[in-house]
Amino acid sequence: MAGSTTVVLVDDHELVRRGVAELLEADPGIRVVGEAGSVKQGRGSILANRPDVVLLDVRLPDGSGIDLCRELRMTMPDVRCIMLTAYDDDEAMVAAVIADAAGYVLKDIRGSRLIECVHTVAAGRSALDPALVAAVRERLRGPSGDPRLAGLNPREREVLSLIADGLSNRQIGLELSIAEKTVKNYVSGLLSKLGLQSRTQAAVLHLGTRAADPFTPRSAGPSAV
Repeated sequence: MAGSTTVVLVDDHELVRRGVAELLEADPGIRVVGEAGSVKQGRGSILANRPDVVLLDVRLPDGSGIDLCRELRMTMPDVRCIMLTAYDDDEAMVAAVIADAAGYVLKDIRGSRLIECVHTVAAGRSALDPALVAAVRERLRGPSGDPRLAGLNPREREVLSLIADGLSNRQIGLELSIAEKTVKNYVSGLLSKLGLQSRTQAAVLHLGTRAADPFTPRSAGPSAV
């Protein structure tokens, strides 16, 4: 239908995708043009369909929906991302704001509210709570000096900084003139030292030590380790 808001759904649970798709398509102004169950499939569907809005699960089998959101905001800035998750996770909400998501909603959201959210972000507005965005900005401008960073060697600090800038392992290797496999080893090592599970967590930690505005555009979205 001409003039409809086009949507791609990325969630690893088929029943969730089907239910959300049926809900959205009951609205005459929304058309679901693609579905995917992983980051890789989602990236392909988004590139093929060029939707107005992408609904992304935070946790996917092969990576993070937040990382994919950040990548999309750098490479396809006209695509708006809404994080759709079952987890009321403060860290994930912070990461979603950093990744420039336009919305963050729980899967128990009322259907009418989800439809409203899709229309809101398709119109170029944010569906995030302004108080949340302000709180994240304040947190990331706060005092630096997380003691965990003291355990990193200089090269690991360089790699961490480039992760926070959104570079992939390949891009970090080119930046530092080292092999991509070596970068992967550094990433694994620094995550272990910091007691973290993902690049997104590392980026949030590092950005929290920066005094500058964290919403300066980055070069690309972080990929899986």
